[in-house]
Amino acid sequence: MAELLYKEEVYSIVGAAFEVYNELGVGFLEAVYQDALEEEFKLRKIPNTSQQEIQVMYKGKPLRKSYVADLVAYGKVIVEIKAIDHLTPREYSQVINYLKATDFKLGVLINFGAEKEMEWKRVVNTPKPKD
Repeated sequence: MAELLYKEEVYSIVGAAFEVYNELGVGFLEAVYQDALEEEFKLRKIPNTSQQEIQVMYKGKPLRKSYVADLVAYGKVIVEIKAIDHLTPREYSQVINYLKATDFKLGVLINFGAEKEMEWKRVVNTPKPKD
C-alpha cells in the first residue's frame, strides 16, 4: 500500500482546523475561519502563507490570470477554505484545477459550514500519463 503524500503535514493541518471548528462552530464567514486557522497555525508552529498568489502556467508560459490560495501550508500544501452547507463536486474540482495549474501535488479542502461536523478532503494531483 502506498504511503499517503505529506501524511504528517495533513494531520497537523486538519487537527488545527478541527480546533477552529470546535472553538467557533458554524455560522461565520469564510474570512473569519481563515483568520482563526492562521492563528491556530501560529500556535502550532505550522508554517503558512496567507493569500499567496500562485502563477498559473500554460505550456511553460505564465498566464495573466493567477490564483490566490487561501493558505499554503509547509510551502507545499494548498489549503482551500469554505463555509458552506456541504461540499459538492464543484469545490473538489476547484482544488483539482488549482493543483493542475501549479506544481503543487496536494490540497486540503476544508469546510467549516457543515452543521453536524467539519468536512475535509485530501485532494491529490495525479498527472495524466504521457503517451
